[in-house]
Amino acid sequence: MTTPNPFVSKHPVVTYFTVAFAVSWGALLAVVGPGGFTGTTEPTSAQLPFVFLAMFAGPTVAGILLTGLVDGKAGLRDLRSRLFTWRVDARWYAVAVLAAPLLMMATLLALSRTNPAFLPGIFTADDKASLLMAGISAGLVTGVCEELGWTGFAIPRLRLRRGVLATGISVGMLWGAWHLPLFAGGDPSGAVPRAVFVCGLLFTVLPAFRVLMVWVYDRTGSLLVAMLMHASLTASTLILQPGVAGVPAMIYNLVLAAMVYGVVGAVTMADGGRLSRQP
Repeated sequence: MTTPNPFVSKHPVVTYFTVAFAVSWGALLAVVGPGGFTGTTEPTSAQLPFVFLAMFAGPTVAGILLTGLVDGKAGLRDLRSRLFTWRVDARWYAVAVLAAPLLMMATLLALSRTNPAFLPGIFTADDKASLLMAGISAGLVTGVCEELGWTGFAIPRLRLRRGVLATGISVGMLWGAWHLPLFAGGDPSGAVPRAVFVCGLLFTVLPAFRVLMVWVYDRTGSLLVAMLMHASLTASTLILQPGVAGVPAMIYNLVLAAMVYGVVGAVTMADGGRLSRQP
């Protein structure tokens, strides 16, 4: 299979993100309309499944399509091989599954000593089993669909010329930007300006956590482990999210981001600074 356009083979990562954003945001525009991007239109319960399908379509379609266009059948075989690479050291599974919930729990329990509203959502939920099932299910779907693109295509190519830290931050910022339509409404309490709230939500924790995801993928070469790590992040967010909005929600996100960056710093020091070096 040959690429129909020289630009695609010369700039595969730029093309990937362009296609991912165009597919996700274009499909979302078709489902919800322009109001979904300005926060003036809330999707109905009937539209919600299509909203998430629209968003998932971008990374999935772009990842598979660009792999086929740029690398042909050999690239698709390599993608499948990385997807089924499961024979890795058990410690990497532990990091992938436990990093997000442990960091979130530590942050929330510390903050809850100043305000009980910060107690993890699972502690105060009336139907804990349903919350767990919904969180785990959403996490698995999100991890599989999104990482076919982020880790399946973009990250291995960026790692050819950038270090783990630069790759994680750059992909993490774009990952946050990709979520923008889902949080267009901003702060539900209205206490924090929309732009500040959305930036605090999407451009703090996500870039930091993506650095850890790139580090784990770098050590395992397993797309499956990356999917599990993403699934754990999404599931933990839904299951542990406290019932706060406005300024308390911003405080939680900023403290959690500081915690994650602290782990990134510790890993960088333990790794002899290799996270910041180019390959």
